[in-house]
Amino acid sequence: MTLYSKIIGTGSYLPPKRVTNHDLAAQLAKKGIETSDEWIVSRSGISARHYAEPTVQSSDLAVEAAKRALDMAGLSPNDVDLLILATSTPDHFGGFPSTACVVQRKLGISNGSPAFDVQAVCSGFVYAVSIADSFIKTGAHKNVLIIGAEVFSRILNFDDRTTCVLFGDGAGAMVLTAASEPGVLATKLHADGRHGDILCVPGSVSGGAVEGSAFLYMDGQAVFKLAVSVLEKVANEALDAADMSPSQIDWLIPHQANIRIMQGTAKKLGLPLEKMVVTVDQHGNTSAASIPLALDVALRDGRVKPGQNVMMEGVGGGFTWGAILARM
Repeated sequence: MTLYSKIIGTGSYLPPKRVTNHDLAAQLAKKGIETSDEWIVSRSGISARHYAEPTVQSSDLAVEAAKRALDMAGLSPNDVDLLILATSTPDHFGGFPSTACVVQRKLGISNGSPAFDVQAVCSGFVYAVSIADSFIKTGAHKNVLIIGAEVFSRILNFDDRTTCVLFGDGAGAMVLTAASEPGVLATKLHADGRHGDILCVPGSVSGGAVEGSAFLYMDGQAVFKLAVSVLEKVANEALDAADMSPSQIDWLIPHQANIRIMQGTAKKLGLPLEKMVVTVDQHGNTSAASIPLALDVALRDGRVKPGQNVMMEGVGGGFTWGAILARM
C-alpha cells in the first residue's frame, strides 16, 4: 500500500500580552523614537502583536499549541512517534538540549520517540513539514507532531523602529499521520546562503560572551524584493509536482511577514485576495509559528474545509524558502 501523510490536527497559542501599534509607539516615544499606527500599518499591515512574559520560553508556547493540535487529532502525547520543532529562539543557548526535547518532556511523551529542532528561520515550519512527510511516506513514522514556536521579542532591538515593530511571539502546531489517500500533495524546499546577510542575527559567542550584535538585523528592501520573486516560483514548483494549476488552490496561507509581500505573491499567482488567509495584522511576524498559526485560525473559524487545497509557503533568513501543497 502506498503511504501518504495527512493533516489531522492543528493548534495554536499566543501569549496573553497583546501589544498594539499605539502601545508600541508610546513605548518607543519614551526613548525618543518616533513611530505611529499609521506608519506601521502602511508599511507592513500589522496592527498588533503578542509578547511573552520574561519567564515564558518557546517551549511553553509550543506545549500549549501542541496540546490543542493533539486534541483535534484525537491523539494522546504518547501516540506521537516523532516530534519536530522549528524555532530560531530556542530555550537554551547553543540550542541544546533541543527545544523539541524540552517540549517532549513537558508533554509527558515517554515512549522514546525521536525529537529534534529545525532551524530555517521563517521557513522552518515548511522545512519541518517536508521532513515529516518524507518520514511518513517511507513508513518510518506514523504520527508526527510538528511545531513552530518563537519568542522573537527577545532578539528585537527596540532602538530600531524598522524591525522592532514587525515581530511577535507565538506557536502553531500540526499533527501529520500516515494515510491511504493523499493529504500532503507536494513539498519544495530551497536555500541560497549567498543572501544570508540580508536577514540575520550577526552575533557569535566566544569565551562565554557575545561578539557582535545579538539583535535581529534586516535589509527590508532586499528581503522584500527576493521574497516576492521566490515565493511565486516555489508555489508553482509545488503545483507542477502535484500536476495542478493555481486555479485549483482554495486557500493561500503564506508566511505572515508583510501584507505587501503576501498580496504581491497572490497577485503573481493570479489568486484573488479573498483566497488568502491573513493574520499578520493581529499577530505580526511570528517567524516559524506564522503558517501553522494562520492555518489553525482558518480551520477553526470554518474557512478552510475538508477536501480543500491549501498552499502554504514561507521565506526566511538563510536565505531559505519553501512551499507545501496539501489537501485538507
